[in-house]
Amino acid sequence: MVLSDQAFMRYNRQIMLPEIGEHGQLLLGKAQVLLVGAGGLGSAAALYLAGAGVGNIIIADDDEVDSSNLQRQVIYRDIHQGQRKAQVAAEQLKALNPHIRVRAVQARLADQRLAMEVAIADVVLDCSDNLETRHAVNRACLEANKVLISGAAIRWQGQLMAFDFRHGHGPCYHCLFPWQPESPQEPQNCSNAGIAGPVVGMMGMLEALEAIKLITGAGEVAFGALQQFDGLTLGWHRFNLAQDTQCPVCGTGE
Repeated sequence: MVLSDQAFMRYNRQIMLPEIGEHGQLLLGKAQVLLVGAGGLGSAAALYLAGAGVGNIIIADDDEVDSSNLQRQVIYRDIHQGQRKAQVAAEQLKALNPHIRVRAVQARLADQRLAMEVAIADVVLDCSDNLETRHAVNRACLEANKVLISGAAIRWQGQLMAFDFRHGHGPCYHCLFPWQPESPQEPQNCSNAGIAGPVVGMMGMLEALEAIKLITGAGEVAFGALQQFDGLTLGWHRFNLAQDTQCPVCGTGE
């Protein structure tokens, strides 16, 4: 299989990169990426994945566009207020790149539906905004032996993590952030703590970058590390993650 002249012209600047080339572009065209969440993280990641020519994008979200979203969720426009995020995002991605396939899932993925969508994806991007979904996605990716790329942002701080579950072991998200559904403490989020729009956009774009690297084999994906970004100083800190042997998700019990 070879690229068409149209595709070669469209992705020429990317194909020029020796780490990608025509072969990498073909791999992108055949790849299927699942984005869980179409907010600040998901909207930025989705635009760059579509622009790069990822051939199959599934974007899942059960929310509607609100005026407060527009400060950072750059895939939406003012006229989209009140409309379903997943459907609008899918339409915007097709408008950007009509040569890819995009499917909107207008629901919060959970249980069997989550397991099914994860199973058919090549890589999963966690772009959600709540701990329940994050932990469910983490478990589903481990059970399906899929790569999980996770981003988060609050105030001026961003986090980026990648977990390689292809061999069925951790560390996993739960090793780093243990959580119980019945926890009485309300977690902080954009609604109650605020967010600088470019910070969440940056984390979403980096999720897309890691996915592109994974699909094409370019460079190294930062597996097993927590990378923290400070938007006020532009500083980065990296911490290597160790598997918690007592983790109820990926632990060995030893």
